Amino acid sequence: MGSAWKQLPEELSEPARRLAEELRALKDAAGLSLSELATRTHYSRASWERWLNGKRVVTEQALEALIGAVDCDAPELRRLWRQAVEPTEREAPAAVAEAADTPAEPTAEEAPVEEPAVEEPAVEEPVTVAVEEPAGPARATWWRRPAALVALAAVLALLLVLVGLRISRHDEQASAADEPSPSPAVTTAAKPAPGAPACEAVGCAHKDPKTTGCGKDARTLQTQVVGKVVVYLRYSQTCRAAWAAITEGQPKDYATITDGNGDSETALIHYGYDNYSPMLSAADPAVTFQVCGYQPAGHDCTAVVSDLASVVASTPIPIGPASPPPGTGAGAAAATPDPTETPAAAPTETPTAAATDSPGPS
Repeated sequence: MGSAWKQLPEELSEPARRLAEELRALKDAAGLSLSELATRTHYSRASWERWLNGKRVVTEQALEALIGAVDCDAPELRRLWRQAVEPTEREAPAAVAEAADTPAEPTAEEAPVEEPAVEEPAVEEPVTVAVEEPAGPARATWWRRPAALVALAAVLALLLVLVGLRISRHDEQASAADEPSPSPAVTTAAKPAPGAPACEAVGCAHKDPKTTGCGKDARTLQTQVVGKVVVYLRYSQTCRAAWAAITEGQPKDYATITDGNGDSETALIHYGYDNYSPMLSAADPAVTFQVCGYQPAGHDCTAVVSDLASVVASTPIPIGPASPPPGTGAGAAAATPDPTETPAAAPTETPTAAATDSPGPS
């Protein structure tokens, strides 16, 4: 196809002008656009735009690529090229190298695509590409491959490091599994002893003396006989808590412990003959305690005591379960209830601590 060529520069030498005009004629005769010419010769559109418009003298390699791509008089083209480059080489040899390496600004005739500065030699067999695309990006891949290889090597190195860390952690876990477990001394220092109570003082209030372990050192500080029933004031020095117990009774008989602050807990016999109540805090030595027993025949109470820790310290009281005393107990003088006094009603709910009717631990 024909092209509306721009006028060649006036400062262009005559041999270079004839060469440029011949290149234009070959392009028009072959009916090629700049993109097609770039595809066939593997040189960019921008390069051919410079050569065809006389901005630079075409390189020998590009000329050979053109000779292989179109029908032309190869000897005549080579002769014109030698004539065009000889004066330039004599006047300024460095300018020829710059012409091959430095791209020129594109003109408005066709917008060139940015190309790498180094021109590549033409291949002997031209490759025809079906889709018309700029040749620059395709030819730029040769210098990108080393960077891709470096990136791939970096990824592989990272994978090897990660695999090594995973193997190292696995070995550390395996070696840790083979090591002996910590000594019992270390374990017991971090955890309370198995026999230690689970609460103390206020923390034991309204809790079961058996399940908390407070019944292990329980002592009977006071007893009282109410008919056949015996009631007890029980105390744990370790837990600093007190509770009531009842034995030799019948279902619905009960004993209640009350402190000087008005707080109380009840031991109700549901079945069998005995039971014990939840605890009250006995940490304050000024607080008093008393246990009262109730049955159909009447009710009676133990003596009022305070500072339960001092009672234990000053009296050789054995540790053991609540059991009937050999006599009538400390409150025998008050064993006969006042007939005019109305006995307290039995509780209608089972105490939370009275899971069974055995006062064994208390």
